[in-house]
Amino acid sequence: MIVTSVVLTDIVHNNSSSPKAALLLASHVINNTAKLIWCNWLALDEHWQDKIKLKALSKHYKFDVDEVTFIAADQLESNDKEQEVLLASIAQIQNYMQGQRSDFDLPIDTSAGTAFQQRVWGALQEIGYGETISYATLAQRVDNPKGFRAVAQANGKNPFSVIIPCHRVISSDGKLGGYTGGLDKKEYLLALEGITCKV
Repeated sequence: MIVTSVVLTDIVHNNSSSPKAALLLASHVINNTAKLIWCNWLALDEHWQDKIKLKALSKHYKFDVDEVTFIAADQLESNDKEQEVLLASIAQIQNYMQGQRSDFDLPIDTSAGTAFQQRVWGALQEIGYGETISYATLAQRVDNPKGFRAVAQANGKNPFSVIIPCHRVISSDGKLGGYTGGLDKKEYLLALEGITCKV
């Protein structure tokens, strides 16, 4: 498994209002195919090993934690298939942050989630750029109309922030609701897509 991080201000050029945070990404080879297995927020004062769920990921994907390698984003090389996935991810995230991309085309692996979580994450990917839905609507879309709390919890376990757009789910009253990365990031991502929510 290879891990890297990219600071948001390095992605969003000429925008001083971007949150002071980074995205932490991890790739791994699964059945001879390199896939993205993690993309989540990292505060600038956090150490990557404290944020990523290495123990759970190593158990699920059957790798030794001691073999995990961190490579700075500017040191990634395209001739390695795991690093190539990370480079493609960074490029697509950069295009999204600069308004040049509205969705992602990356090889992600969601198998670490439960069947219900995977169903919720699949439904999240069907929410269009610049759209929002409520947790209650998302619960209906996964055939669990009374399960908006369970849907909210599955949202919070999303291992692919930004790429699987859980930020597009808001409260029924039009307020932001929750967001694992912090409401400042959710508000920022929605604003990028032209959406303003009540605070």
